[in-house]
Order: sequence, then C-alpha cells, then structure tokens
Amino acid sequence: METHGETQDIAAGSIGDWASCSADPGYRAAVLDLLGALAYGELSAFERLAEDAKLAPDLADKAALARMASAEFQHYQRLHDRLAEVGADPQEAMRPFVEPLELFHRMTAPSDWLEGLVKAYVGDAIATDFYREVAVRLDDDTRELVLGVMSDTGHAQFAVDKVRQAIEADPRAGGRLALWGRRLMGEALSQAQRVVAERDALSNLLVGGVQVQGFDLVEVGKMFNRITEAHTKRMAALGLAS
Repeated sequence: METHGETQDIAAGSIGDWASCSADPGYRAAVLDLLGALAYGELSAFERLAEDAKLAPDLADKAALARMASAEFQHYQRLHDRLAEVGADPQEAMRPFVEPLELFHRMTAPSDWLEGLVKAYVGDAIATDFYREVAVRLDDDTRELVLGVMSDTGHAQFAVDKVRQAIEADPRAGGRLALWGRRLMGEALSQAQRVVAERDALSNLLVGGVQVQGFDLVEVGKMFNRITEAHTKRMAALGLAS
C-alpha cells in the first residue's frame, strides 16, 4: 500500500505507550476496532490480489501480483498476532468489519484487469491515507505497527505503470477508468463513514477522548478533505481525471 498527497503529519507528539494508554477502556476498545478493521482489510487485500493474478495478461504480471499478495498476508499476520498478544480474539475483532468491506467489494467488482488495478491502487491508498491520519492519535506501539503494515507492497507503481501503458495504447480507456475511479472513491467514503458511525469507540478516537490530543469534528472534516485531495493526485498519477 502507498499513499500520495498531503495527509496528517505522523510526527505528532507521543501520547504514551500501549501499556499506559490501554488502561482507558474506551481507548482500548477503539484500538481493537482499528486493528480488527485493518486486519480484515489486509486479509481481503491478499484475497483480491490473488484473484487479480488470475486476470493478469502474462506470467510476469501474474508473478508480480502473487508477490504483492504474499506481502499483504504477512501484514495481516502481524495484526492477527498483535491482537492475540493484547488478549483479544482476532476473529471477533475482525467480525464487525466483514460485512461493510464485503459490501464494498460487491459494489465495486472489477470487470477486467485494468479496473482491478485501478481498484487496488485507489482503494488501498484511500485506506492507507485514513489509517495514517488516525496514526497520529495512537500510542507509540500501535502507531508503529499501523505504519508498518501500511508500507507499500509495490502495487502502487506497478498499477500506475500498467494503467498508463494501457491508456497510451488505447486513449478511450481513460474515460472509462476515470469514471470507475470516481465510483470507487464514493463507495469507499460511504462505507468508511458507515463503519465509524456504527462503532462508538472508533468514532470517539476520531473526534477526541481522554487519551487523544486535540481532535474535533472540524478536524475530522478536514481529514476527509485531505483524503479527497490525495485521491485527486493519485488519479492524476494514473493519467486519469478525478
């Protein structure tokens, strides 16, 4: 995963380590929600990339996607292990996020190889932007883990190169893929807002709390604006209008 554009500076002041911050039940619940959502997202990314590999036009592309899928699974395993380490059931932590994420994937099923590439690039980057924004409000241990599993698997540049090559070969593909990118952005934001609305602890983490520094609803609005601006830049990197 990789993000482009201006998102919240991650070099925020420390709020403490996990041992001290997790003494607050609300904070602990929020972080378990966050890690559960991220873990299922990484597991889903693994599955999606493995499926996309079947659509690859040649063996080199198939192998490239297989390597990326493997990296996503390693990210999932780190999150799974961390949830278990802090005394949570990883499956239970992930369960609330299965339905909204699966709904997103049903609503945005790609029809071909190029749509799959754009979806992985755009969708993963939106998620990365969001988690990097949240990371500034996390304890040191959790922040390090979240930023680590948000590291790029190589898919971003791979997708940019392939999509640009396809548009150069057939300029008509650009219009179709631009519409597809806008649809992906709308669906991703819709599902993200739904999840936050339904998970009280997670929404409290976004707007402020005992262990959280200086965030309010105005700042949350600014956060979504930054994510939208970053999406516009990513679409431009693909050679597409946002």
